[in-house]
Amino acid sequence: MKTQGQKILLLLSFFAFILGYSQVKVSGKVTYRNKGIGEVNVTLKDTYDGATTDAQGNFSFETNEKGNHILTFTHPKYEEVERSIVIDNQEIMLNMQLKEQISEIDAVVVSAGSIEASDKKRATALLSPIDIYTTAGADGQISSALTYLPGVQKVGGTEGLFIRGGTGTETKIFMDGSLINNYFSNSIPGIAGRDQFNTSLFKGNIFSSGGYSALYGQALSGALLLESVDLPDQSSYDFGISPIFLSAGFQRLSEDKNHSYGATLGYSMLNLMQKVFNFNTNFIDAPKGLNSDFNFRIKTKSGGFLKYYGMYNSNKMGVKTESLEPGYDFALVRLNGANTYHNLSFRQKFGKYLLNVGGSYSYNKSDLNFSTETNEVESGKTRLLTDGNYINFKAVMERKINRISALRGGLEFNNTNEKLDFEQVNKRYKDLISSAFVETDLGFSNALSAKVGVRAEHSSYLNKSNIAPRLALAYRFAKDWTSSIAYGLFYQNPESKYINGPANLGFQKSQHYIFQIQRASEGRTLRFEAFYKKYDQLIKTFNVTPDKEQNQQVQTAMNNDGYGYAKGLELFWRDNKKTFKNIDYWITYSFLDSKRDFLNYPVSLKPSFAAEHTLSAVVKRFIPEWKLGVNLSYTYAKGRPYYDIASTFENGKAVNYTRNEGRLKDYNALNFSINYLPNLGKKDARAFTVFVLSISNVLGSKNVYGYNFSVDGARSSAVVPPVNTFVFVGAFISFGADKTQDAINNNL
Repeated sequence: MKTQGQKILLLLSFFAFILGYSQVKVSGKVTYRNKGIGEVNVTLKDTYDGATTDAQGNFSFETNEKGNHILTFTHPKYEEVERSIVIDNQEIMLNMQLKEQISEIDAVVVSAGSIEASDKKRATALLSPIDIYTTAGADGQISSALTYLPGVQKVGGTEGLFIRGGTGTETKIFMDGSLINNYFSNSIPGIAGRDQFNTSLFKGNIFSSGGYSALYGQALSGALLLESVDLPDQSSYDFGISPIFLSAGFQRLSEDKNHSYGATLGYSMLNLMQKVFNFNTNFIDAPKGLNSDFNFRIKTKSGGFLKYYGMYNSNKMGVKTESLEPGYDFALVRLNGANTYHNLSFRQKFGKYLLNVGGSYSYNKSDLNFSTETNEVESGKTRLLTDGNYINFKAVMERKINRISALRGGLEFNNTNEKLDFEQVNKRYKDLISSAFVETDLGFSNALSAKVGVRAEHSSYLNKSNIAPRLALAYRFAKDWTSSIAYGLFYQNPESKYINGPANLGFQKSQHYIFQIQRASEGRTLRFEAFYKKYDQLIKTFNVTPDKEQNQQVQTAMNNDGYGYAKGLELFWRDNKKTFKNIDYWITYSFLDSKRDFLNYPVSLKPSFAAEHTLSAVVKRFIPEWKLGVNLSYTYAKGRPYYDIASTFENGKAVNYTRNEGRLKDYNALNFSINYLPNLGKKDARAFTVFVLSISNVLGSKNVYGYNFSVDGARSSAVVPPVNTFVFVGAFISFGADKTQDAINNNL
């Protein structure tokens, strides 16, 4: 007689046999473009039955279900598919082909020629605002920080972004889509103007060293697109103090967090530092300036956003140098500058459409006074007064086609009204540039996308028009690896300072060809770019010397017969705390081969602002236990050429010729800075304080930016930095806004 346990075991075996007999096997293969896909979830809807595909895309599972059912196939990178099946007692074999899921995050983005730091989803996000503040030697300036990226030349003696063989004026800077005509402060010859806009004003930037969007124009070499912050996280009060400046500001956020307003006021002066350091420049009036700004931001009930920013700056300085002209001991120049900028922008969605409208107004005044001194008696005063009014208006309408495709178009108007008074030259210059543009982003798949655009412009002064097509493609050929190509035509009006007499002039023109390969993974970026730029219709000028005592020359435009080229290779590598704990570093190298016959060049020459080899490295280390950030940066540039070019008349024709030429010594600069955060980690801290110590050119390298020559070319003097090594100490205090977590997030 069977025991009770044997009966139970027999009963369980019987049920297992029945269940096994009734199960049906469902199997098959999931593919994309005839290749198997792994990690696809295959499930019988509303049941617990299913499986996951293997690396070859095969799946198999068994089910007890019967009748009509739905089989689902899901994967994050592919569109979900449902297939109806009928389950009876026969095995089911089912193969399925999936379609790629088009995703804004996964889609490849055209990045040839551009480096973006505003959208962290994008692979081109290489430089953020916090990077700018913590880069030694950048002095918190966006333009200075960009010199540590590929393609940007370290020129030193004048302001501007010198990109890939282009002049500083061939790069334009935009704020919320509107042109900034006075981004840099006024200065005197040989000393570069500084950024007039606070880096903290912007939440991100897109820096394009070529092949930029059709939405922007009037820039032969590149564009810097700045995007201002929206509403602040909370109300705050900020103070800054150092031996060279004082500043204070506030941001007030409404209780409903729908609007805010704020203002800052600052005063800078170099008197104290002039007594401490041995300056190369003899400042008879130490540089000083007043800066102020005001902003408001309003978020409307319908989801629109209105932003306003306005600023006013003034600065003064005076410099005394040994005169290069016989009969005079010293040459003196004094500056009294003032400018203002106002920007108003509005964006609003209307169904499937997004409207962006913006306008800006700029006023800039530079009052330069030149004089000489002989036997301690000052005489020979000459005044160079320039001022300009600039109005920019832009409207862009955009419509999304799908998640990664869009169509946009719009209009832009840029009005210029300038006057210049200098000795025999009294000029009034007016121009209205009217532009229309259309551009489309085409996402063919997550691995292939394109940007196609065209821009048309008309200049009232030149009474001429142009049409500039732009094209860019991007393709992801492997995981984390993308390639991009870009082509475009770019036009720019001649600089108004060269238009001092009647001449039949037209647009200057450049063509960009760019190829890029980039690998971007979490924490690491490797970027290689090759480029070729062809310049045509560049301005040719003739030297006029209205004031021999001051060695002041005016270059007058003659024609558009200039031309040139720039070609090269660039490498960028960044490792953000992946290889070395708490260490972020990047290395850039640029090779540039460039020649131009433009302005007063007598023949095709290597530009005096273009170095063949440039190498830079930036290293940042944050030490949490010490609440300390340590930063180093280094730049090397092969010596640039310099020229002394004069003009004469031969057979009644203007002729330029080279009297002196040579090559500068190689440029070297090692910079160091530390940031100390005493309140880091403290609970309920009422203030967030950062102490900064920065030393530029630690090793004291005696760098030379160029040479000035006398009118007859017999004497010369070097153009050098105002000081070889400069030390900055300062404290920045914020009340109301605890930025501790921001510091931790950005440095750990």
